[in-house]
Amino acid sequence: MDAKTIYAQSSDIKSRTYLEYRKDMKKKAIAELEIIEWLRIKLSELYPEENIAVIKSGGDSFLWFLRKGGISREADFICKIGGKQLEIEFQYADREDLNFYDFKVSKVAKKGKVRYCPHEHKEFLYIHKTFNSYALISPQWIFDNGEYGMVPAWRSYAYRVPKKIFESILKKDNDLANYIEKIDAKNIILNFQHRQLDIYKNQLSYLLQKVIDDNEIYKLSPDDLNSFFEICFILDNLGKIPNNANLWLMYLLTYFNSDRNLSDVAKIVYCLDYLYSKIELKENELCTVAEKVNEIYSHIIMKSDNKGHYFSSPKHSLLDETRFALFSLNLLEDIIQDILFYYDSDLFTPISKIYNSVSDVTKVADFITKNEN
Repeated sequence: MDAKTIYAQSSDIKSRTYLEYRKDMKKKAIAELEIIEWLRIKLSELYPEENIAVIKSGGDSFLWFLRKGGISREADFICKIGGKQLEIEFQYADREDLNFYDFKVSKVAKKGKVRYCPHEHKEFLYIHKTFNSYALISPQWIFDNGEYGMVPAWRSYAYRVPKKIFESILKKDNDLANYIEKIDAKNIILNFQHRQLDIYKNQLSYLLQKVIDDNEIYKLSPDDLNSFFEICFILDNLGKIPNNANLWLMYLLTYFNSDRNLSDVAKIVYCLDYLYSKIELKENELCTVAEKVNEIYSHIIMKSDNKGHYFSSPKHSLLDETRFALFSLNLLEDIIQDILFYYDSDLFTPISKIYNSVSDVTKVADFITKNEN
């Protein structure tokens, strides 16, 4: 499958843009990658005599989102307990007003000749964030205690366990608090940096409207970063791909140097992500992209003062500077993982957790919460 086909599929996911799709996929991936350490510790407590290994599984085990679209049917975690292997599905809730706890039919049971039969060698890890509580439950328990019914939000049927029954089996675990705090902080960062897209849309809309409202000429220059960015942004939102996308990408990389502020970097990285996802790189191009990605990545990290924000220029507020940095890091992490996976490359060290380079995600999330209107 060529790059254009991949892009066409990934851009046609229920009217969401490619970046919106990736953001939605990352929410669950953030929780899974943070909770895996807690799960390993918990299983060690439950099986003290056994060697425990836990790995992230599923189609998003490495990429966090499926570049070609679709939904993985694999379990979220594979756990090896002694000589046995156990699949674990992961779900969580962050609301107290749920009347039912819902589980997808295909995850709980498979259809037999006469009726549905619960899966074996599988469990569900359910974490209730607001209660700092968890439950490890079998498909058989869900099958026995759930009601088969329609979930309006999913527009599909599921096994729905009533609130009273489900919450009676939840177990308090104070150690969960630190993990949940990081999950919440990373979701604040994820939503905050994603709003940069709306800012770009509003800015471009304003410039285009001025052509009619104020008779201003809208200029695009071939040698200007802002013009290059605006062209890429328009084409991306039109679902179009440049005929010479490989050449565009190599040209784009010449815009970066160590004097660039974070506003410029965010535009370069947006264009890099847009063009990279549309093409297949040749070996020399791959090396060039990897080298520049490393340079940009290090450049952004150096702009952090470890006080919860980033700074590169007095032209922008600390909040805007921080959004530029986080927006760029978010896309660069995706590109790094993508190169490692699709090109079977050793040019990078794999990123084990989302926002891996943010030294104190809680501090950054606090800064965002206190300063964002």
